[in-house]
Amino acid sequence: MLAAIITLQTQENASQNLIIQRPPSGLSLQGRISIPGDKSISHRALMLGAIAEGETEIQGLLLGEDPRSTAHCFQALGAEISELNTQLVRVKGIGLGNFQEPMDVLNAGNSGTTIRLMLGLLASHPGRFFTVTGDDSLRSRPMSRVVKPLQQMSAEIWGRNSNTLAPLAVQGQALKPIHYHSPIASAQVKSCILLAGLNTEGKTTVTEPALSRDHSERMLKAFGAELSIDPETNSVTVTGNAKLYGQKVIVPGDISSAAFWLVAGSIVPGSELVVENVGVNPTRTGILEALAMMGADIQLENQREVAGEPVADVRVRSSQLKSCTIAGEIIPRLIDEIPILAVAATFAQGTTIIRDAAELRVKESDRITVMAQQLNKMGAKVTELPDGMEITGGTALVGAEVDSHTDHRIGMSLAIAALNASGTTTIHRAEAAAISYPNFTSTLKEVCR
Repeated sequence: MLAAIITLQTQENASQNLIIQRPPSGLSLQGRISIPGDKSISHRALMLGAIAEGETEIQGLLLGEDPRSTAHCFQALGAEISELNTQLVRVKGIGLGNFQEPMDVLNAGNSGTTIRLMLGLLASHPGRFFTVTGDDSLRSRPMSRVVKPLQQMSAEIWGRNSNTLAPLAVQGQALKPIHYHSPIASAQVKSCILLAGLNTEGKTTVTEPALSRDHSERMLKAFGAELSIDPETNSVTVTGNAKLYGQKVIVPGDISSAAFWLVAGSIVPGSELVVENVGVNPTRTGILEALAMMGADIQLENQREVAGEPVADVRVRSSQLKSCTIAGEIIPRLIDEIPILAVAATFAQGTTIIRDAAELRVKESDRITVMAQQLNKMGAKVTELPDGMEITGGTALVGAEVDSHTDHRIGMSLAIAALNASGTTTIHRAEAAAISYPNFTSTLKEVCR
């Protein structure tokens, strides 16, 4: 069996094309894979380390562009952060409430997590003024979901489009505590308000309609915050005027990055992969549940706990997938994995329905429209729904010219689809993968047989 030909070409404008040529005889995927550190945990470790007293040591930090944006922002606010590497990053914190006014605009790059969580901290620093922005994509993404609750806490925030779009200007205030009933299950919204509550006298509570990922709660507790959780009502309460203390943080592998290999190993015949050191926090394992509903052959091995987060090695073998419906309370636990689940659905027997995922329309791209358009170029049968997709599986895919739309999850999902498409697929603007998975292409080459 010939190996796939995988080439990364840099264009004159510095963008990159990823070209995948599947051999006529097919291919298989074999090997053990180490994946980048969890992006959500990496962001939070840098942020909490920056506002804690003393030094925080972080092992396994994701070296993608998004955490680098977080590091740059918090350095500008006064924290000392060593050179980023996966072995060890040291953060010398400045203590809660001690941000300095930066000399320039804070730039969150492409990172929604950076700007939304940081706004909660900035708003709660009385007497200081901050301005935050991001790249073209981030400046088009909605900020009202965090601005409105912060304004209920007496925050003063101004921005474009009636204070809903970056750039945003923030005049720090002594905030008041609130009980916020969030209309959406969003870890970014929840975390923003909890971080604002850290430096606000009294108790601040967030209640969600469904449980979102809980990395902030776990890490806030580890750093010394006083936190109470009511699982029956999906409510979290933080007590203000907190003192946080530097910790040692070990970042597990990102299940969102593992998802590409779990789908690849499922859909490419004759494949068997082991993805090592994957974080399997229950608020993030919707991808495992969805693939189980589709009949995937996936096993958790070497299950353990590392620095308060459950971790396992995940083995996947190829199998014939079947269609299912993915909707309801599972959506917040796999929202980032829906692009690659759409790829899985194109190779499943029957029609898969994805609903209740309108949030996808305001990610780095409109992931519903973009995934439907790009997969259909390859011969798939994907129909857009207002809040999801209808995907009829079983149609053979063919190589085509497709585009990531500068969205890292779109680009990598299309690369996995290309492994099972006849002929040659060219993915334009493939450099977007560096946002969360800088060595994606090299790992792809390693596992193809």
